[in-house]
Amino acid sequence: MSSSAESTPASGLIAALEAVVGEGGCLSRPEELFVYECDGLTLHTTRPVAVVLPESTEAVQAVVRVCRRYDAPFVPRGAGTGLSGGATAMEGGVVIECSRLNRIVEVNVADRYAVVEPGVINAELSASIAHHGLFYAPDPSSQQACTIGGNIAENSGGPHTLKYGTTTNHILALTLVLPDGQVAELGSPAGWSPGYDLVGAVVGSEGTLGIVTCATVRLTPIPEKIETLLAIFPDVVHGCRAVGEIIRDGLVPAALEILDKRTIDAVESSVYAAGLPRDAGAVLIVELDGPDISLTAQVARVRELAETNGATRVDVARDDEERTRFWRARKGAFGAMGRLAPDLYVHDAVVPRKVLPEVLEEVCAIGDRYGLILSNVFHAGDGNLHPNISFDRRNEDELRRVLAAGSEILELCVRMGGVITGEHGIGTEKSDFIGLVFEEEDLEAMKRLRDSFNPDGACNPGKIFPTTRFCVESNPKARGYDQVPLG
Repeated sequence: MSSSAESTPASGLIAALEAVVGEGGCLSRPEELFVYECDGLTLHTTRPVAVVLPESTEAVQAVVRVCRRYDAPFVPRGAGTGLSGGATAMEGGVVIECSRLNRIVEVNVADRYAVVEPGVINAELSASIAHHGLFYAPDPSSQQACTIGGNIAENSGGPHTLKYGTTTNHILALTLVLPDGQVAELGSPAGWSPGYDLVGAVVGSEGTLGIVTCATVRLTPIPEKIETLLAIFPDVVHGCRAVGEIIRDGLVPAALEILDKRTIDAVESSVYAAGLPRDAGAVLIVELDGPDISLTAQVARVRELAETNGATRVDVARDDEERTRFWRARKGAFGAMGRLAPDLYVHDAVVPRKVLPEVLEEVCAIGDRYGLILSNVFHAGDGNLHPNISFDRRNEDELRRVLAAGSEILELCVRMGGVITGEHGIGTEKSDFIGLVFEEEDLEAMKRLRDSFNPDGACNPGKIFPTTRFCVESNPKARGYDQVPLG
């Protein structure tokens, strides 16, 4: 046991956790806990009392039971790439870090599914099964780092959501450690089970119903051919109009992604430089896949529609290397924003495709009105916007303007028929805005579902639903351990 733990009221809890996972599997020193104070949303930070790294379902069960014995709330965590504060341990609870649960347990080629633990990296699953002619379709932009467990918690999407759907469309069965330490087996490899769709309830529940320790995921055949186009536009509005025309024409691309001028400049000044023209107002990446015989006509039609809607140039990737270059700009966009300011607030909202042009114009106007550095990179095909605000959170006035602009952006998207999140979740970031979309009766129904799994709120308290104080939804008893300083 660390000396720092011995001097705090949390020492009994930490000793009990170490007895389950070993001293090397339990982090409790301040310098160890610092990196777990937040996920990808750096606006909300709280320091956990401990971080445990179990290596099996049984170890997760034992950790949960220790937490219950000490009245300690707990939160599951994957790679920490989430962007809504969902993996932070409110009120100094325990983080159950699932990175050591990282085995691919089974690959069934005939029935096209794999059984994986939650710590498996998204991109590594597809890489490991490519020789079978299969891949795992959900592809968040953070797929080189994010985990399957985190994707399940947030129902993650990605650029290829337009054709292949989000995570929920690819999860067949789950092993779930419930908040009382029991284990539930949900779903089946066949993708069907009698009764309620409990797998569907867990996917996207943001870790508030339990801890996933194993998942059976659907695998998809690698398409016979892939064609990737890069269309150059004078501005984002023209690019959005082209997207609308492509969809109206009956085409279903695998992906339709837009980067605006500020994003292009950031990418081209970074290690992710892809040779995008710096004088472009926006670029549209269009990816088509399917049988070879069908793609030539589709490529020609996309080119025609793009040019009709103002594209000054349309390039078609000549080979896999050039295709990778096009995508490097998109996948590296958020990382490239680090050149603009110390902090980045990645928003996430969805609007109907038909209003994309006017919404984007207003989003940019909001950024200008508050004097902020705002850029846009987004899943245009399904209307999932990601306005990015680059700022310095040490500047209190700038932080105030960032939050005010973010509020206006969400209100705008809802007013235009949209919703407040497409793939990042609610977490702590948007809990105060969920009332923009749902009535109190709707929220009560959701709470009743949560309470059927998690009746006293010990599992990931303070998330999704608005509260006056984050501990309201956790066990209200006074706890000695929560005196550990927060961030």
